[in-house]
Amino acid sequence: MSQYFRSLGIEKLVAVFNSTTATYKFYWLISIVELVEKGQMEIPMTHLYARMISNSWFTINYFHVSFGKADQLQELVKQILQLEPHLSMHSSKEEITQALESSPNKSTHSLLKHLGRNVPHWFLSSWFPKQTQKEIIVRSQSFEQDCLYALYQDRISINPTWLDFLKQNAKLIKDFCYWNLSLYLQARNPNVPDIPNKLIKDAARNGLSQQTNLYWKLVFQELGSIDCIYTGKRLSLENRNYSIDHFVPYSFVSHDLIWNLYPIDKSENSRKSNYLPNIKTHFDAFYQLQNQAFEIVKVQSPQNRFLEDYLPISPSLNSLSKDALLNTLQPLITIANNNGFQFYQAV
Repeated sequence: MSQYFRSLGIEKLVAVFNSTTATYKFYWLISIVELVEKGQMEIPMTHLYARMISNSWFTINYFHVSFGKADQLQELVKQILQLEPHLSMHSSKEEITQALESSPNKSTHSLLKHLGRNVPHWFLSSWFPKQTQKEIIVRSQSFEQDCLYALYQDRISINPTWLDFLKQNAKLIKDFCYWNLSLYLQARNPNVPDIPNKLIKDAARNGLSQQTNLYWKLVFQELGSIDCIYTGKRLSLENRNYSIDHFVPYSFVSHDLIWNLYPIDKSENSRKSNYLPNIKTHFDAFYQLQNQAFEIVKVQSPQNRFLEDYLPISPSLNSLSKDALLNTLQPLITIANNNGFQFYQAV
């Protein structure tokens, strides 16, 4: 890092995240850096608020990661999802940002303005310690202490002395924010798997063609058909009327391990979507199917790499214990439900 960059007082930027009690600051800085990358120096507040929402949208609405009781961003995002009929949990970041920037809904704008009550000025408190909100705003407007930006009612103005640093180190700064955000959220979701990969929506998920062709196809060929555990409909290779689904939703477990996968009626798969299975109603049938598949593949393809997925449940790979599988799935389902995932009501 150059001597010029060192003179900026980067330690003050790092100190922003000391004693963090909410996620606002992380999303505020990420949004600033993203807009600087787009060439903006005079940044309207509405653009920043919209990006804070769009950057946290997928984590909250799809993955149901808890932000903690003291954090109001989560509730704001959920309310906006209900207020904006053209948006869904699967909407892209740009769709969300554009929709919020141009929304005619006064209730949406009121919620967005809520984000401006504290974070824009308190973010600058490491440059202006023990100053009041009014003092911070006034002093920032002349870039005292080489603060990151000047704060106005409707916008922020990036300090020109920080501009090159923000542009040249944009990825590093965003990675720093996401890393610290993941630590913050993991502490509040100690039993939720794979928090770091739930902060950004993947461009595309891995498909399940390998699991389908190398594992479940063997099972279908041996059994001829498999009954859907929800509908009882007969599924077969010939009819191509099945999908491979996650028993506990992917949006919670964030993996494609074979012990959580099973064939399901295609139309039922669309209905089940992101819902949780009911253990009392569907676990027995799921276990029977898993156990059948395990035994078939173990005999027909003993070196099948997907058998290794069972090692945490069955270290010897001799048999698949019903209790061991239940003890693996039940805590995941309980935690997911506590975080906001709803149970599926099969028709």
